[in-house]
Order: sequence, then C-alpha cells, then structure tokens
Amino acid sequence: MSEPNWSLHPQLQIDTSPVGDLALSRVLSINAADYPWLILVPRRAGVSEIADLGDDAAQLMAEITQVSRVLKDVTRCDKINIAAIGNIVPQLHVHIAARRKDDPLWPKPVWGAAPPRVGDKVAFERFISTVRGMLGLAAVG
Repeated sequence: MSEPNWSLHPQLQIDTSPVGDLALSRVLSINAADYPWLILVPRRAGVSEIADLGDDAAQLMAEITQVSRVLKDVTRCDKINIAAIGNIVPQLHVHIAARRKDDPLWPKPVWGAAPPRVGDKVAFERFISTVRGMLGLAAVG
C-alpha cells in the first residue's frame, strides 16, 4: 500500500510504463529493445536508500527476487543485472535488467552507457502483459 504522500518521481513517469503494484513496490518497465528492463519503486515517501526502508527492506529484497525470477523465466536471458543507483533520480528505485551474452553492451553495464534503443510498441505491451500476468498484478490506473 502507498503512503499518503508518496508519488512517482516525474522522470520515472516519463521514462517508464506501469506494470502493477506488489505489496511494497510499484513495478515499472522501460521499453528497451535490447534489455528487457523492469524497475521496482517502493511506495514510501522520502526514501532514497534501501537502508531508509527499515523493516520494509526485507520486503523489497523479496520483491526483487520474485521479479528477477519472472524476468528470467519470460526472457530466458543469460544474466539478471540489479542496481539501485539513484544519482539522477533520487527516489529509491531498483533496476532489474535481463542481459544476453550477445546484447550490444555485454559484458558492460547498461545504465549510463547510452539511452536504450526503443523497441516495438506491440512487443513491449505484450511483455508488460506477460510480466503482469506472471506476477498476478492488476494494471495501475
């Protein structure tokens, strides 16, 4: 459940599409053709670090694990990359990106290298729908 003063950072609203809400986190996706990419944002106001979550940190780790497994199942990728960087967007958000040994940046990290290449809109919507279904989520209104 969201805290009353929680809202999604404007840059995350611009860069992502909503997937749905887990117990703690909003699940978002970036339309990155080469790297299927999900983001978890804990719905807690004023949180910029995992340590700021207190007791909710364990719930975030459980959700990272759950979403990582689903992303790996959906994409059959070689590796899952996880990062909570926050140098540009201070709101705590955790990137979970699927990587393949033949992707354009392998083995380098995807964040900060270059803007992701936008993929096919229909394929992206199908990806979101598949992830939403596997996580048992309703669409965010």
